[in-house]
Amino acid sequence: MADRLDLQLISAALRRLGWVRFWIQLVLAVVVVGVLVFNNIGGRLAANSSRALGLGPGISLTTLSFLLLLWCLWQSWLVVRCGRALASPVRPSRGETARLVKRGLLADLAGLSLAAVGYQAMAGSLFVQASQQVPGFFGAQIQSQPGTGGRVIGLPITSIEMFSVLGNTQVLFAHLIGLAISLWLLQRIYRTT
Repeated sequence: MADRLDLQLISAALRRLGWVRFWIQLVLAVVVVGVLVFNNIGGRLAANSSRALGLGPGISLTTLSFLLLLWCLWQSWLVVRCGRALASPVRPSRGETARLVKRGLLADLAGLSLAAVGYQAMAGSLFVQASQQVPGFFGAQIQSQPGTGGRVIGLPITSIEMFSVLGNTQVLFAHLIGLAISLWLLQRIYRTT
């Protein structure tokens, strides 16, 4: 196997980068939860919310990607524990350590794929919605007749819809960071001294 100094360096790298990955993904997961909850509540409270073309498929894929992000958080914790175990007398093998990192890598790759497809679904929906807007500076106009409150002509893109895209971008970024860290850890595990 590896010599003692190399094991100490691998152990330190696993612990340090496991924590970095854990905390970055946790912060981004909290942002995503806030966005998904706000989108759910705000979408119900929005006036005339049935007129929008809908971001349902994109939000569903973002939610699935978020669930994979939660699993990746658990994998990050296991990487930290594995790093601690490498510093102890009873340590896991290189293969066990690599399998643990590869599981996290595959989960991040799957989450990244789901988030990218969800982003495309949201962008496509917002593109169709934007193409149906009435020309003008504000994108939507209010048509009113005497004695009525008026109605909105066109399909203006609302802030809640843009907030949904922001949530998707956050989960996409979290998986990208996890993927980069996992690749670096795999390279570090298999590097020969």
